Amino acid sequence: MAEPLALYVHWPFCVSKCPYCDFNSHVRESVDQAAWRAALLADLRHEAALLPDRLISSIFFGGGTPSLMPPATVAAVIAAADAAWGLADDCEITLEANPNSVEVANFADLAAAGVNRVSIGVQSFDPQVLEFLGRAHSGDEARCAIAAAQDHFARVSFDLIYARPGQSLAAWESELGAALAFGTGHLSLYQLTIEPGTRFATLAAKGDLVIPDGDAAADLFDATQAIARAAGLPRYEVSNHAAPGEESRHNLTYWRYGDYAGIGPGAHGRRLARATERHKKPENFIAAVERNGHGLKVETDLPPHERATEAMLMGLRLTEGIDLARAEARSGLAREAFVDADAAARLAGQGLLGQDGDRLAVTDAGILLLDSILSEVVKTH
Repeated sequence: MAEPLALYVHWPFCVSKCPYCDFNSHVRESVDQAAWRAALLADLRHEAALLPDRLISSIFFGGGTPSLMPPATVAAVIAAADAAWGLADDCEITLEANPNSVEVANFADLAAAGVNRVSIGVQSFDPQVLEFLGRAHSGDEARCAIAAAQDHFARVSFDLIYARPGQSLAAWESELGAALAFGTGHLSLYQLTIEPGTRFATLAAKGDLVIPDGDAAADLFDATQAIARAAGLPRYEVSNHAAPGEESRHNLTYWRYGDYAGIGPGAHGRRLARATERHKKPENFIAAVERNGHGLKVETDLPPHERATEAMLMGLRLTEGIDLARAEARSGLAREAFVDADAAARLAGQGLLGQDGDRLAVTDAGILLLDSILSEVVKTH
């Protein structure tokens, strides 16, 4: 039987749009819940027909704000995935949630629907920072949401954003220490980045928003690694930390370059050497499903070299690195076609890369230079 499959489900709706967010999220006054449930289920059936004889190892409800989904819709999608493919005995079913009390009230019903892991978009506990980030919750709501999640779900993760304008090292160390005290098995710790097309990008272009420079950001990153590691949550990917066994299995499928089906507006997928992408705008997605029985906008064959490059770019984000034998098998190319062996040897000599048999990994010393390492070691043509 082929290796298991991950399923990504995109719920595009939010209460409001955050100024740093470049995800496919939309604010709508009303949502036809019955129509959306039917559309997601039709989209799922289309992918299932093209990916037969697979078992689902993980489901991830992302967004948007999937904690705004009716729990009955979540349950219907999980049941449809089980009927179409079958769920692995230890299937990880994650749902992204905001800490707003109205969404936390759904936790019991979401757990009953089959969700066993939540990822909470906390970002900060500081009221001024939350206002700056355009978040609609308070620090107290965030603390209550984490506690409620720990009551209802076997596994809990939450996100924080650091390297914010004016943030000192001491302030971040204190904030991270408080976050680790909740005892969750997973934390996602992201440096604030200015994404094109966001309100923050407009402010940065005018000089009204200045984030820490490279040296200050590196100091914050190094402190993050040391503090999280000491608390038993070492980094396993650039921005993700977990206790052993608590890593996000769904995201590991992406980083290890496995197949995943993506359904819902704007969802991307990797299906048997093809890249799939759904219509982004909710209304266009619904219309496509009604017209075609699925929400696909485009699907394209990925040439072997593109598959190998993608595998390298994803795999080298992981602390474990990339399994080059697997990348060869997934792409059909010998590693010499996509790894610059001379560059790898030089970087290894500098302590920035490590190679052990088939496994190539960026070291702790190299991770802040990941982009430049990738540009040197990955043969793109």
